[in-house]
Amino acid sequence: MERYICIHAHFYQPPRENPWLETVEVQDSAYPFHDWNQRITNECYAPNAASRILDAQGCIAKITKNYAHISFNFGPTLLSWMEEKEPEVYRSILEADRLSQERFSGHGSAIAQAYNHMILPLANDHDRYTQIYWGVRDFEARFKRKPEGMWLPETAVDNPTLDIMAQLGIKFTILSPYQAWRFRRIGARAYRDASGAKIDPSRPYLVRLRGGRSISVFFYDAPISQAVAFEKLLNSGEQFAHRLAGGFSEARDWPQLMHIATDGESYGHHHAHGDMALSYALQYIEEKGIARLTNYGEYLEKHPPQHEAQIIENSSWSCSHGVGRWRENCGCNSGAGSGWNQEWRGPLRGALDWLRDSVMPLYEQRAAAFFTDVWKARNEYVAVILDRSTESLDRFFAENASHQLSHEERVAALELLEIQRHAMLMYTSCGWFFDELSGIETVQVIAYAGRVIQLAQKIAGDQSNSIEQGFLERLALAKSNVPERQNGAEIYRTLVKPQAVGLEQVAAHYAISSLFETGASRYCYTIEPSDYRTSVSGKMHLAIGQAGVCSRITQECDRFTFAVLHMGDHTLSAGVRPEADPDQYSQVVRELNDAFSRADVPAVIRVLDQHFGGAIYSLKSLFRDERRRIVEHILESTLQEAEASLRTIYEHHAPLMRFLSDTNFPRPKPLAIAAEFVLNAGLRREFRNEFLDLREVRNLLNEAKEEGVPIDSAGLAYLMERKMNGLMQQFERHPQNSGLLRKILSLLELLKQLPFAVNLWKVENLYYLVSRTKYPELVKAGAVSADWSEDFLKLGGELRICVEPVRADAATQLAIAT
Repeated sequence: MERYICIHAHFYQPPRENPWLETVEVQDSAYPFHDWNQRITNECYAPNAASRILDAQGCIAKITKNYAHISFNFGPTLLSWMEEKEPEVYRSILEADRLSQERFSGHGSAIAQAYNHMILPLANDHDRYTQIYWGVRDFEARFKRKPEGMWLPETAVDNPTLDIMAQLGIKFTILSPYQAWRFRRIGARAYRDASGAKIDPSRPYLVRLRGGRSISVFFYDAPISQAVAFEKLLNSGEQFAHRLAGGFSEARDWPQLMHIATDGESYGHHHAHGDMALSYALQYIEEKGIARLTNYGEYLEKHPPQHEAQIIENSSWSCSHGVGRWRENCGCNSGAGSGWNQEWRGPLRGALDWLRDSVMPLYEQRAAAFFTDVWKARNEYVAVILDRSTESLDRFFAENASHQLSHEERVAALELLEIQRHAMLMYTSCGWFFDELSGIETVQVIAYAGRVIQLAQKIAGDQSNSIEQGFLERLALAKSNVPERQNGAEIYRTLVKPQAVGLEQVAAHYAISSLFETGASRYCYTIEPSDYRTSVSGKMHLAIGQAGVCSRITQECDRFTFAVLHMGDHTLSAGVRPEADPDQYSQVVRELNDAFSRADVPAVIRVLDQHFGGAIYSLKSLFRDERRRIVEHILESTLQEAEASLRTIYEHHAPLMRFLSDTNFPRPKPLAIAAEFVLNAGLRREFRNEFLDLREVRNLLNEAKEEGVPIDSAGLAYLMERKMNGLMQQFERHPQNSGLLRKILSLLELLKQLPFAVNLWKVENLYYLVSRTKYPELVKAGAVSADWSEDFLKLGGELRICVEPVRADAATQLAIAT
């Protein structure tokens, strides 16, 4: 009988965007990367788009798209981030789905996912429907086809969820075998017990639903999936292939489907080079004729269910207690803290449920003034989330508004819809999955609740802050395991409330950042200055102006007058107020310029206090990324002074440091700090220079080695990776540049001497591309010299990429010679 293998990878990261800025801010724990999305893309999502298959000598024989050979889903919010921040990887994923349709009888390997990973059995009816609907619509917009399957967050399932999926055209989903209750052959009378994973995973099952609807379910092979995730099965691609093959049985007399499902991050992030184990296993399976690779859509078309099953409702793949992990201290945790508990889960969900239910009547009542059907409008709002252009907004309102809305009505309608969007984002499953209330995932869902509160209080005119107070009373019942964090209410006040901004804070951010040449980001706002003037006196800098600020999300707009006094270093004061009329503005400008021209700083501060009502902003008021860039800019001269002083100390005592290192004598801390700072600063400077001084780099590395000085391996490797990527991108565009080719070869020689590894993934990709396209063309056309060809093949050898030498034909060789 036929044998099939399907590997499903669930690729997902929780939405990490600041709810007020709609961008992921810097996350120090992801160093040297900007944030965890970027880091995991580098370790997993990008490698699976171009995975290496090695030959017997350990050279790269082939680079392949894993996505085109497996079944996969990506979280919609992750793809939204990737589309903007990692467009090359994003396009590769979409292309892989198109390629998979050619491989698998017209069935694409990508399947949809419920929108923001909410645990659907715990959702109310409106949220459950919208999450599935948004997942379908997001998929259609990106992959340009209807999804055949859908991944359920944490595979958490109940029959109402499956019924909505069937209504929306979803043909199948994937569950754990421990979620099967009972099964029988279609047409048989008696069911057989399937509890405890007593169900054969090698075939699909039909689940019958209300109104004659049904959906197919694939119950994955649990032991092999577990081995991939937790038992180091990805240490060997061949071992992985054989383990998959071991899932077949001679006792079965039907076309067997051997399939597994794991977090996609297993293939590279959780297990280094897991993508290569996957690509090798896929090739090995095909080359050895072990089975035919397939995806669920193709297999289902060829082999429809012959059995039906009933599921265990309110169950999931990651909680042995059903869905307790997302509502109570069920005992499931990740083991992060000794003696910790997760009693906070229940109060957190209770507080969010109260907030959701409190703002629902506000939405229904207020939105009824704008939309013919408020819940249909919410469902269709996904089109605006996908495309916030003016044309998209006009189309949305034309299709859903009850009448021609004024600008003010549009703003109110969008704010109501944003309340609903964030009231769903606050249920992202990762908020409960881990062990501590103050973890970044849980703080993120509380931040979404903060945005709900801000918008709801604005629309309701809640001057007494009763919505916020009611929420905090309930959130305070969630107790942190970290004593200084106390409880959920304190976490909200210290970690979430400072993130909240309005248009005035955006104006302050613009005003302050305008003094520094850093290319300040405007995030999800547009800023249109109508006047801007500056004055400089020594280290002091004064800026005065007026600007309009608009939210691209809600279309809310306002105009402001601002003034900023920078007294050097980090000392800065800024005032922002609603736009002054021309006479008032002229007076502000006159008084500030008069005081500034006299270098009378106290007078300038008094004018700011007088005209800006005491609402004074500082560098602390800047958004996190911009604040970091500006502080780094300010620190440049300070660090240069510090480096000069420490260099004097270091150079004076370097012989002593070497003596201490040779005799294994503990180095005095002041001398160790000086050496570490000076040597790492020198290496960073060299790595950032356009023209690298190889001799200086070698000297610095030798000094660090001789003196036992720790170097910033992660940061330096990241800088070198970016430098190598930039050079290789230039070479890909201009492959005949022999000087550039030799420079790359020189740097590769240097890399061998570094005490850390540098990721050459992109360099290898570009070389592989050139070797299969431009290299043969250039040689055959006689456009490159023999020395260039020799260097090019040498580069391939250094990168361990197999390249067949190409020779020019006789006529071309003669033409070159003459």
